[in-house]
Amino acid sequence: MAPGFDASHILTLQVSMSWAESADFKNVRQRTDRILDALRAVPGVEGAALSVGVPGVPFKYETEFKLAEGRAETEPKIVAENRLISASYFATLGIPMLAGETCRDNEGPLTVVVNRTFADTYFAGSSAIGHHLVASNFGFSGPAEIRGIAGDARETGLDRLPAPTVYFCAPNAEPGSYFLVKTRNAPMSVAESLRGKMHEAEPMRSVFDISPLEQHYSDALAENRLRTILLSFFAVTAVSLACVGLYGTLSYAVNVRRREVGLRLALGALRAQIVKQFLLQGLAISLLGCAAGWLLAAAFTRVLAGMLYGVSPTDVVTLISVILLVMIVAAIASLFPAMRAARVDPMQVLRDE
Repeated sequence: MAPGFDASHILTLQVSMSWAESADFKNVRQRTDRILDALRAVPGVEGAALSVGVPGVPFKYETEFKLAEGRAETEPKIVAENRLISASYFATLGIPMLAGETCRDNEGPLTVVVNRTFADTYFAGSSAIGHHLVASNFGFSGPAEIRGIAGDARETGLDRLPAPTVYFCAPNAEPGSYFLVKTRNAPMSVAESLRGKMHEAEPMRSVFDISPLEQHYSDALAENRLRTILLSFFAVTAVSLACVGLYGTLSYAVNVRRREVGLRLALGALRAQIVKQFLLQGLAISLLGCAAGWLLAAAFTRVLAGMLYGVSPTDVVTLISVILLVMIVAAIASLFPAMRAARVDPMQVLRDE
């Protein structure tokens, strides 16, 4: 599924700073603007923006908002993710503005942009633009005007649906803030140039954690990737053990019933009938195991739901596909003992007995 933004040519970096510096908002704003201007001046850079948190990497910061214009008590509470960004954030990441305009970076009244999910959830049938949001547990005082509606972006994780989100245009760099740089070519191709330019603009600060935005996704999904590899390994091991076990069981059954098979063949039974008998026996055992597995999957629905992406624990198509795969493997495992049983020589068996 599309993340809602273009991460292919985005380089992320952090600049050293302390919380003590954040007390003077005017100086913080000037320093942030100076850093952004320096980054944009580097050859090969098409844009730069500030963001508290990396877009697309799991990061939740929910805030309850109230409408300055008032809201009926019967209406649901306005709860949304919030992001502190610079106004250039949307252009840098290629997030489209669906209505209105982007928020303002100036020091006037606070302005925000909301995403489409927010507008559809809390302003269905009416326009969200022009309303004023008041945050009940946020660091900004006073109402913030909604200036525009942006397209949905998977801000809280590429494997999660877009949540209602409010973007505050508050370009105040603080510890933990990320600068996002849009490049014309490969992101890392301008890394050294960015370091040099930042040393000229802010000689007392260091630039660190320089990496492509896509690398953050790889790191964020490392745990899920390892879990998937382990589960895949266990699944292959389980199917292999089932295959070996079924093959061994049917082979033993063939050896035990060689006299019976020989007698049936001597009395006119077709070899195809012998193959069919043992094959159906193996498939019947496998079908019972699949039924038991389906019941266990239904019983552990809640546990499985947190480990799946893009599919539900009760997805019928997926479950049927897995059962078909198991039955095919079971058929292959059963076919060899069944064919060996059909090749029994009746005269040799009767003579040995």
